[in-house]
This record gives sequence, structure tokens and C-alpha cells, in this order.
Amino acid sequence: MTGATQNLNIVPFVSVDHMMKLVLKVGVTTFLTELAAVIEEDFRRWESFDKTPRIASHSAEGVIELMPTSDGTLYGFKYVNGHPKNMREGRQTVTAFGVLADVGNGYPMLLSEMTILTALRTAATSAVAAKYLARKDARTMAIIGNGAQSEFQALAFKALLGIDTLRLYDLDPAATEKCRRNLEGLGFTITACNSAEEAVEGADIITTVTADKQCATILTDNMAGPGVHINAVGGDCPGKTELHRDILLRSDIFVEYPPQTRIEGEIQQLPQDHPVTELWQVILGQVPGRRNQGQITLFDSVGFATEDFSALRYVRTKLAETGLFAELDLLADPDEPRDLFGMLLRCQAATAL
Repeated sequence: MTGATQNLNIVPFVSVDHMMKLVLKVGVTTFLTELAAVIEEDFRRWESFDKTPRIASHSAEGVIELMPTSDGTLYGFKYVNGHPKNMREGRQTVTAFGVLADVGNGYPMLLSEMTILTALRTAATSAVAAKYLARKDARTMAIIGNGAQSEFQALAFKALLGIDTLRLYDLDPAATEKCRRNLEGLGFTITACNSAEEAVEGADIITTVTADKQCATILTDNMAGPGVHINAVGGDCPGKTELHRDILLRSDIFVEYPPQTRIEGEIQQLPQDHPVTELWQVILGQVPGRRNQGQITLFDSVGFATEDFSALRYVRTKLAETGLFAELDLLADPDEPRDLFGMLLRCQAATAL
């Protein structure tokens, strides 16, 4: 972040307010498009990253996770929770923050909110995958689950694939109305549907993005016709799925990081040796994505640490030009590196004046 802060011991912090103003200043469509490019760029150098399944602490109420990775130069991690019951208490189901640090000295270079940013990076990643997996003539998308992620998904697919027709469904009609209202006037033809079955009629892409932590059947086998691309976003932890198992058996399945997806994704329903294709291999052209018009493709998306790394890396590039950050006095900086206690004494003396 050249010129954004002069003091290396001060860490730039992007608050929720900063993030909202940053997205609006850049423009939502531009932000999603540029973020998608950075995510795709990092998928292209997949083999340079340290990779591990996220570190999860599960409870009956939800999950708290850490998602770390490094490319050898930068280190990043995200703290994120998933608590479906929160919505009933007026809280967010998912909240998050993240850190980007310098591998060379271990100093953090950015602390950022990631509740909004995660929604943006999830949508951007979904659209990147669909660019390689959906039919080129795809224009209609069904979104089943019209909560906090739904508008971001719609806008990312419009920006990257030209999706202009939406078919919306949620168990809660108020959620569908919220989504329809928020997207009104943004270039979509929108139909609010009365069932998931109605929503998928004529859809080229089906996005499932529900929140309940359960093995649900949002899509039954008869709802996935030839040529459809399924963007399965909601199933992202053990015991939480959205698709009937038979759909998986008829689909070509694409994943981010198999060791994590086999634990958390739709493929937790399948044997550990069931074949899947890693998305980075498709992006690099090592293996094909969509091979024909009748193929059913499934992006079993659970979210991976490199995508958060990409998002933090992208946001950091925007700070100098926007100034949308605060300076945090986060790192102790004694005059003599070994004299940490001396800092206390000097503070005591200064306070006594």
C-alpha cells in the first residue's frame, strides 16, 4: 500500500463503514469484476499457496472457523462464524474479519471487516467458476435462498456472464421481496416464485444459497435438467447440504480444495474416492470444464482461504487512492526492541506529567 500510511507500526483498518464507502466509490459492478480478476489470478498460481482445510470449532449453535493461507510473500487469514439461529435474534448468520501480513517480518499490513467482503468474494468466485462451467448462452438464473448473499450473486453473474433474468424463491416470501426490491432497476427481469420447482423452470444456472445447518434437499433429482449449471453455495460445513445425492451422481463436480470440500461440501454425501475436478485446473486449461451443451456441471462451493487472501489483497490496493481506512496503533514499538518493559515506564512518566 504505497503511500497509504508512513508508519510501519501503524496498521490500516477497514471498518464496515469504510468497506461500504469503498464498494460504492469503486462501484459494485466494477468492484465485483476487479475482485473476480484477482481471484482468478490467484487460482492460476494455485500451486504457490500453502493450503489446509479451515480450522473449525463446531457447536450445536454453529461454527467458528479460521481460514489461513500464504503465497510465500503475504500471509492472510479470515475469522468467520456461521450461526443460522442468529437471524431469529436479529443478528447476522455470518460475520467475519481478516488480516493480511508480511511473511518477511510477520507484521500485519491490513485488518479488515470481512462480512461484506466475504459476500462479495463468494459471489465473485461463483461467477468465475460459472464462466468456465456454465453454457455460454446462459442468461437466466434461479436463486433459491434470498438472504444476505443473494443480491451479490445476482450482480456478479450479471457482470461476468451477462445474466439478466432472475427467478427467486425463499421459504420466507419477505426475503424474496427484499431481494427483488434491492435489485429493482439494475437491469434484471425478476420473477418471484412460489416454490423451488417453479424457480428452476427455464433456468440455465441454479444457485442454492440457503442458511439452515441441516442436510436439506433444496434441489431434488428431477429439478436438474440437461445443460444446467448448479452453483451450490449454501452447503459449507459437515451436516449441511442442499442437493439430493442423485444430482451429484449425474453431475460433473468441480471444487476448490478437495480435502476441505469432502468434509464440508455437497460431496460429503459421496464416497471419499468419488472423482471431482479442481477449479484451478480448469482455469489453467489442464482439464476441460464444460464439454457439451447437455452436461450438468456442479460447482460445489464451500469457500477457500485463497479467495479471502485475494479479497484482502485487492482491498489493500484501493486504500491509497481512496483513503478509506483508519490507522490502528496495533504494534508495540519500543525504542530498543528488547526493552518492552521500558515502554511501560516511559508511558508512566509521560502520564505523570
